[in-house]
Amino acid sequence: MLIINKMRIVTHKAIVQYYKDHIDATSALEAWHKKTLDANWTCFADLKKSFNTVDSVGNKRFVFNIKGNDYRLVAIVLFNIKIVYIRFIGTHKEYDKTDCSNI
Repeated sequence: MLIINKMRIVTHKAIVQYYKDHIDATSALEAWHKKTLDANWTCFADLKKSFNTVDSVGNKRFVFNIKGNDYRLVAIVLFNIKIVYIRFIGTHKEYDKTDCSNI
């Protein structure tokens, strides 16, 4: 039986594509990526220990503040199978215009 102890992210390509146009977000997004890959979250409390400003918006979606809240990243986190699906990356202003509970 395969036991996965760390999170998998679908997909890093979304992060790279985003920071090609937002160079100032590069190091913050890559830091989020590395921290997430190294994580072994089993529940929201574990996720909160890694990212104390993360918020749940329902429907297994979580909002991460990136670069001091200049940017937002929304991801579906499936704790039981250790997968994180990136659903949205954008500025705080763009996030405010988006219903992230359904993306």
